[in-house]
Order: sequence, then structure tokens, then C-alpha cells
Amino acid sequence: MSVLDLARPEIRAMQPYSSARMEASGGDVFLNANESAWAPVGDDGLGCNRYPEPQPAALVDALAALYGVRCEQLLVGRGSDEAIDLLVRAFCRAGRDAILIQPPTFGMYAVCARVQDAGVVEVPLAADFTLDVDAVLAALTPAVKLVFICTPNNPTGQPVPRAAVERLVQALSGRALLVVDEAYVEFCDAGSVADLIDRYDNLAVLRTLSKAWALAGVRIGSLLADAEVIALLRRIMAPYPLPLPSVDAALLALSGWGRANARERIGIVRGERARMQMALRRLPGVREVLPSQANFLAVRFDDAGAAYQRLLAAGIVVRDVRRYPNLGDALRITIGTPVENDRVLAMLTSDRGIASGAAFLESPAMDGRASVDGST
Repeated sequence: MSVLDLARPEIRAMQPYSSARMEASGGDVFLNANESAWAPVGDDGLGCNRYPEPQPAALVDALAALYGVRCEQLLVGRGSDEAIDLLVRAFCRAGRDAILIQPPTFGMYAVCARVQDAGVVEVPLAADFTLDVDAVLAALTPAVKLVFICTPNNPTGQPVPRAAVERLVQALSGRALLVVDEAYVEFCDAGSVADLIDRYDNLAVLRTLSKAWALAGVRIGSLLADAEVIALLRRIMAPYPLPLPSVDAALLALSGWGRANARERIGIVRGERARMQMALRRLPGVREVLPSQANFLAVRFDDAGAAYQRLLAAGIVVRDVRRYPNLGDALRITIGTPVENDRVLAMLTSDRGIASGAAFLESPAMDGRASVDGST
């Protein structure tokens, strides 16, 4: 059975839109796309008067090399959100099919499904926020076409072991496509599972440049999957998804200098994550800091609402995740710069006074700024 047998038959049969950029190449006078012949003010040679490549070859090459896949196994689009939406639209028939998720997790999986009028089967994570593979398989029905897992999970931070991913993708063969969201994998001790794509045609992996690569405002995300799945999704993708300035910014980030910069910043985040975990656990009013392999920490408080308001009053915005299942007492705190992290700790110790908070931050046990080598 081909993985494409899981997709909507009308998508498999449809004739995709053919854009002007797709139909012809070469030439130096472009009169086939009704573009302006003149560049806009401030263009500086970027060529924004012309439509971009549907899948920019230089960017696809760079991302495929980065992620260890072949170019035909990669689709680049407007963040991971677009890839999630494309998968749901291609594989889920409205009112008939469903996705399966494990809350608490990233909310866009369910949002995209509901926009498509697809069902959402929820299998909660275990009490320690680990993935229960047996529970997922027990909840599977013929209607479920996509199973989403997030590793490290957002908003809890725990990774899914590679063995669990492989067990799940094997069990789903011929039944559903397993979509592994690796938005935070660069911060994780474990590596990507993208190398398994050659072995399992029902595995798809989501990657993004928004987190570790510092390009959230550029909106570049990738789907890694079997070449047939990529070709199917290209049929329903917008013809020109990536603005030229975004492509240029991504290529700069993926250059030798850009990669070195990203590695340095990832090391800083990992070191600060360890420091913040230790510091937060010692604070009065903090019940628990969940173990995290991402660039954030989920923190349980005696009074999460009061902690949120105290931080907000000081100009510090964190994520209130109390609406998520089993996180009714938690806030998600992104790892910022060392100075930003110090401000968080100072405000959360303000019951004992700012002066005592400053002394707390300066104690030798809390000084972890030198630990930027990636250790956790």
C-alpha cells in the first residue's frame, strides 16, 4: 500500500495550477506573468517586481543539506503552520476523517483540522507528560489519517524517544501518516528522526527556521517526507509562497557565518536553560520546573496568575498556559538573554525584596553564564 492511498482521492486526481514561473524558463524578457517591468523604490537589485520561484532552488538545496534529505523530499513554505495546513487538507476529508494529537501540545494541529471540518482525537500525555504509544494505538480508528507528535513537546519541553517514534511509525504503516514536529530539535540532546524517511514512507517531519535560526519574522518552515507526499502537497500549495526578502534572509542565515552564529546562540540558550532550571526550582512559590529540551521552561506555581501579573507589570511577557490540560498552574517561560533571564528571576523573588533577589542572582551556585557549551 502506498502512503498516497491515505490521501483524499480528489487531491490525487486533481490537475494542479501551473504558474507562469513553472511553465517556462530561460529568456531575458519576461512578459508572461503580467508583472511590472520596473523594480520598486529601494529594491536594490532584489527583483521584487518579479514573482519568486515556487520552490527556490538555492534555498531547497541549502535546507536539504542541513536536514540530511534529498531535495525531492523537502517542501519549503511559510513556516511549519503552512505545512500542517497542507497535510490536513490533503489527507483529511471534511466531516469524515480525523487527526490524532496528544494534549497538551501545539494548538495549530487542532485548529487546522477544525478549519477543514476534520475530527480531532485527543490522547492525553501521561501524568509525567511523556508519550503513551500504547494509548495512541488503542485510540486509532480508520478515520484517523494523521498522527501528530511534537518533540520536544510544546508547551512542556520533553522529547519523544527515537524508539517510541519508530515503534509508532511502524504500527501506523498503511493506516496513518505520522507527523513529527521538530521545531525545537536544535536545542535537544537527541537528534532528528528525518533519517528514517527513507525507511518509512508514512513518516513526515516538520522543521522551522523560526526558533534556533532566529527567523521567526521571516516565516520559513520545511516539511520533510517521502517524495510522493511532497509532490502531492505541491499540487495544493500556493504558487508563490516565499517572498524574495525572506529567501534572502534564510540563505544568509544558512551561510557559513550564519551557521556559526546559530551554533553559538544555541549553546547560550542551552546553558541559560540549565541555569534557569536550577534557579527557578529554588524560588519560593515554584512547585515544579518541568524537564525541558527546548528553548523554554514550563513552570508550575502556587499562584501562576499572580506570578504572571507580577512579570507583566515589570514589562516581562511570558506565556500563560493554564488553559492547557494538566497545566492549570503553569507558565511557559522562553529562555531569553542572560540579562532578560536575570530580570525574570529578580521579579519572581520580589516578595523578599529586589535587593535580596539581586544577592540571590549573584550567588556562586547561580552563576551559570560560562556554561554555553551546549551541556544541560
